[in-house]
Amino acid sequence: MSSLHGFILHAYTKPEKSDDFEALFRSYVAPSRLEPGCIEYHMLRDQQDPSLFIFYEIWQSREHLAVHENLPHMKQFFETRMDYLARDFEVRMIDMLSPSCANR
Repeated sequence: MSSLHGFILHAYTKPEKSDDFEALFRSYVAPSRLEPGCIEYHMLRDQQDPSLFIFYEIWQSREHLAVHENLPHMKQFFETRMDYLARDFEVRMIDMLSPSCANR
């Protein structure tokens, strides 16, 4: 499994921008899951702190993620992300130790 590229990302949004952030990224989930190399793509919202969004992503390789990150909508968001965020992303790289259950 170590050839997979995975991370967990925490996005702390400005409270007044949280719903806008959610709406924007909800529209990205389905298309992202259809991209080549996407194994897992999940967006979660913390129940105790609704300004915190957590992304769990597993990609077949770093190269597949790089293609995703360079899509026009992702590049445009990255340039304007601080309009939504209270502080920049916190990213933790992870190793996937168990197989994906997405294709049961």
